[in-house]
Order: sequence, then structure tokens, then C-alpha cells
Amino acid sequence: MTITSEAPARPEQKHSYSSDDIKRMLPHRWPMLMIDRAYDVVPGVSGRGVKSVSVNEPFFAGHYPDHSIMPGVMIVEAMAQLVAVVYVAELVEAAAAPGAPEGGDPSESVGYLGSISSMKFSRLVVPGDQLTLHAKLGQRLGALRQVSVRASVGSELAAAGSLIVTTGRKA
Repeated sequence: MTITSEAPARPEQKHSYSSDDIKRMLPHRWPMLMIDRAYDVVPGVSGRGVKSVSVNEPFFAGHYPDHSIMPGVMIVEAMAQLVAVVYVAELVEAAAAPGAPEGGDPSESVGYLGSISSMKFSRLVVPGDQLTLHAKLGQRLGALRQVSVRASVGSELAAAGSLIVTTGRKA
């Protein structure tokens, strides 16, 4: 029998956030708040989200009005907002820890989308679809963060690519 002093690895704790939680985490509001729920969020690492696509979305009035399809830029925005939830979750969960000092408004730490690369769109997204979003944060590059993102409808990939986001805002 071998005894080691190493503690067993703890599984990463996953968190879920409702639409009300997300409104506290992000500065976005209607009509630009693009995600309805986030789940399986490992703060600062990865997460999944949901965007339910409704015919009532304001962009459908002018984007192919006779053939409603969700604009690719809005799909990218939904994925970018999930990225923001994943990294803001680090602040939210740290502030919720026992004995943690009270933090400020976590939405103030949401940065900007800096770059979109290798984005491929492989399926039209239409009213009635439910987009399942996935984001995995990569390496930090100073004040930038590389991120791998994808969006699916059921088992069909709708979009996938890489983003670079800023990790804070400048006035």
C-alpha cells in the first residue's frame, strides 16, 4: 500500500445562470441581450448557453423579411456574450465565497470583441430554433483572451470559429 500526500483532484465546479443572473453579469439589454441561459459554466474556463430564436426578434423585420434567417453577426454576438458570462463568472463566484470582500458591479468588467477569425457558418438559423452555444477560453495575450466558440441547433453545427476578446474596458 502506497500513501501519497497529494489530495485527490477535485472536479471543476459547474454553475448555471438564469436570464436574470445574466442581466446582472452583462451590460447588454434588449434588444442586444442575446443569451437566455448559461449552464455547465466553469468560471474562467468554459461554458454552454442557450439562445431561443423567436420570430419577434427585431432583426427579422429587415434581414431577409420574406425568408427569416438569423444574421451571422447576431450568432457571433450570442457566442461572445457567453464568453463574457464565462469570465465574469470568476468574479461572481469569488465574491460569493465565504469571507470574500464585497465586489463592484461585475458587468463593468465585460470587455469588447476584438477579433473574429476562422468563423464558418454551416446551417441557417430560423425562428423556432434553439441555439446551443459553447465557449472555451484559451490563452491570455496581455489584455486579450483567445476563445474557441461554436453554436449548434440540435446535433447540427450552425457556426464555429475563434474570437479574441478584451479582458476589460477602457474609458
